Amino acid sequence: MFSCELNDEVQLRMLEQRHADELYRLTDRNRNYLRTWLPWVDATNSKQDTMHFIEASLKQYANHNGFNCGIFYRNTLVGCIGYNGIDWPNKKTAIGYWLAEPYQGKGIMTNCCKELVRYALEELNLNRVEIRAGVENYKSRAIPERLGFKQEGILRQAEWVNHRFIDHAVYSMLAEEWTKI
Repeated sequence: MFSCELNDEVQLRMLEQRHADELYRLTDRNRNYLRTWLPWVDATNSKQDTMHFIEASLKQYANHNGFNCGIFYRNTLVGCIGYNGIDWPNKKTAIGYWLAEPYQGKGIMTNCCKELVRYALEELNLNRVEIRAGVENYKSRAIPERLGFKQEGILRQAEWVNHRFIDHAVYSMLAEEWTKI
């Protein structure tokens, strides 16, 4: 199973059933903050809902179609990051992520994204990594911008979130560009 120690304070660990309670409590504590940008938050109403997410993530990993990790800061679960599926014939993936509000601004998510980009391009030998973020979600958009991703465009009304459509900014990093960083 995938796991990675980024530094003395931050580790990525595959989500397992034993994390369901902690992950649900984290989601619930950050519900108002997260629901602005993430459509699944309002449908996550119990530990059982979180358990289903983790089971689907483990199945995704078993099928070599991506995975989801918990982000652990000082051994406390503070968010999630993962590949939203892997398109093996076209050698590409997309990264999705979220971080509890109190842990933002510490460089945690930028470092986590950097590691998943590195792993996708160098270990999995993929050619393209994509990140999408709500156009007005400036904190999330700052991550691919800091990592040197290229913005490719805007997808209009790309996602129904919190009773409204939001546009997505689409960013990508290609393997040939990553080696230059």
